[in-house]
Amino acid sequence: MNTKLLSALTATAAATALLGASAPAQAFSFGTNGITFGQNQDVQFNFKESHGAFTSSLGIYEVNGFSLSKVADLFSETKSSDDGSVNEWKGTLGNTVLGSGSSVFTFLANKVYTLGLSSDNGMVYSTSGLNLNVAYTGSQQAVFGPSSLWNSLSKETTSAFQAAGSYTDGIGSLFNGGTLISFDDRGGGNDTDFQDFTVSAEAVPEPMTMTGLALGFGGLIAARRRRASKTVS
Repeated sequence: MNTKLLSALTATAAATALLGASAPAQAFSFGTNGITFGQNQDVQFNFKESHGAFTSSLGIYEVNGFSLSKVADLFSETKSSDDGSVNEWKGTLGNTVLGSGSSVFTFLANKVYTLGLSSDNGMVYSTSGLNLNVAYTGSQQAVFGPSSLWNSLSKETTSAFQAAGSYTDGIGSLFNGGTLISFDDRGGGNDTDFQDFTVSAEAVPEPMTMTGLALGFGGLIAARRRRASKTVS
C-alpha cells in the first residue's frame, strides 16, 4: 500500500478509536418519563428566565419508586420577579436568580432522577408520573425540547401551551446543542402555560473526546506535512 496513504489512514483510525472509546454516555431517558443514564454523565444547567408569580427554586431529586431525595440545588429565586407583574412576572439572571446562573451535576449510572420545581404553590416534577395529587394525577408539568421550543412558548401571557404533549423528550438535543426545559408551576388554576421557570441543559463532553480529536487531527496534519516535504524534495 502507498506509504503516504497508509500514514493518513493510520492517523484517522487512531482518532476514530479514541473517539469511539470516549463517546458521550448514552441517555436512556431525559424527559417527562424520567432521567436515567447508562454511564456517569455530567450535564450543565443554565438558568434562562422565569415568568411565574411565585418565588421558585429548582433542584435534582433521586427517585426510588415514589420515594424522592434531593441530591442537588440548581437555582433559587430571591424574589418572584424583576419588577412585579411586568412582562408576566418576568425574572432574569442577576435580578431574581443571583450568581453565575450555571451549574454542573453528575448523573450517576443507572440511577433514576427527576427535576423538581418548588414554589409558594407547592412542588411539581419534570417526570409526569410523579405529579400526584387529587386534581392533577400524573400530569405533565414540564416540557423538553431543542432551542426552537423557546420561540413556541407564549412567555408573556398565560395562554395554555397547546403543543406540550409534543415536547416530552430531550435526549437528542441534550447532546446536540442543548435541551430547553420549561415548567408550569400549577399557578392560575394550573394554566399549563409552561413558561413559569425555564432552564437549558447540555451534556458536558468527556475530556478524552477533545483529546481524541486533537490527536487525530494532529496525526492527519503530520502525515500531510510529510507528504508535502517529500514532494518538495
